[in-house]
Amino acid sequence: MTQPMTHGAALADPATADRHRPHVGTVEVVVPVYNEEHTVEQCVRRLHAYLAETFPYPYRITVADNASTDGTWAVAAALAAEIPQVNAVHLDLKGRGRALREVWGRSEADVVAYMDVDLSTGLEAFLPLVAPLLSGHSDLAIGSRLHRGSAVVRGPKREFISRTYNLLLRATMAAKFSDAQCGFKAGRTAVVKRLLDEVEDNAWFFDTELLLLAERSGLRIHEVPVDWVDDPDSRVDLVRTALDDLRGMARVARGALAGRGRVELLERGRREQLPPGLGWQLASFAVVGTLCTLAYVLLFLGLRQLLPALPANALALGATAVANTAANRRFTFGVTGRRDALKHQLEGGAAFLLGLLLSSGAIGLLHLLRPGAAHAAELAALVVANALATLARFLLLRIWVFNPGRGARG
Repeated sequence: MTQPMTHGAALADPATADRHRPHVGTVEVVVPVYNEEHTVEQCVRRLHAYLAETFPYPYRITVADNASTDGTWAVAAALAAEIPQVNAVHLDLKGRGRALREVWGRSEADVVAYMDVDLSTGLEAFLPLVAPLLSGHSDLAIGSRLHRGSAVVRGPKREFISRTYNLLLRATMAAKFSDAQCGFKAGRTAVVKRLLDEVEDNAWFFDTELLLLAERSGLRIHEVPVDWVDDPDSRVDLVRTALDDLRGMARVARGALAGRGRVELLERGRREQLPPGLGWQLASFAVVGTLCTLAYVLLFLGLRQLLPALPANALALGATAVANTAANRRFTFGVTGRRDALKHQLEGGAAFLLGLLLSSGAIGLLHLLRPGAAHAAELAALVVANALATLARFLLLRIWVFNPGRGARG
């Protein structure tokens, strides 16, 4: 249950404006708070003063109280009564994601944003954050502390956790954005409202899930380098938050494998997703290939204790080929959902046959030249043969199996 409170002048309704005057975009900034009785007033006044002096667009500041148990709500309500551009909303349940969902879902502004109450992020980045959204250039925008142009002051523990988390997102979820956790984000309201229906998390993973959904839906995410100073009074439980984020990543990954995690945005004719670049494809293919090669070696050595070399190689190669095609389909070439999954596996089977031919030929040649060769010699020959097969496999997958132009020509 929420208790919205609105004071002062509402944002201008474009429908009532002079039709000959170009529409001026409006922005609503949400500040989620929980037990911030002693800091919320200073934050809101500082933010309001900065926007009033420098921001060239109509704006509203909404304080979203997440079921605080101290005097936060009273302070927020007093600020809303005093300052025309400030509103306050009270929620009976905790959760930053829940607060953003509530306020963003009801907003009438053109662009919605949020920032943390400690204002760790320099406010100078706010106009560069929302300008591409107001112009229609981008759909969402995030502040990034990991951008090369950012200036960040924080302890080694938080730095390590942040970089590790974002590295995991890039490695396991194929995320292209650099910083999922920075409390400084914005989006075009029409797009955000459509995404909110599909986002499940109501806590700290809300941001990450929203960004992953937007990226997989073909939306454009703009990144802004920020100046950021760590808040020493932060009460975020890092361990619990990290565990919740890992569970959220696992849930989103399961949904992606089941064909979910994408939204059709009919109001702007959903953009076609471009395939990942060659650099990313090579890096991802190398990681997938390394993991599959290790699995292949272990399977081959285990099966070799029970079977001759040729059938042991065929079984190990066949099992890892299926996993290899599925992993490259998702992470290297950015193809999700069940559509054409079986066709891709069958076409990937051509690469499997090539690898089987090369590796079987290598074993046959080895035993012809050195009858009774040791298992280690067999394995060395297989590794060389599979290296050649890997190069051919990458070219086959890129040019034929997952070539995005095939669907267009069809």
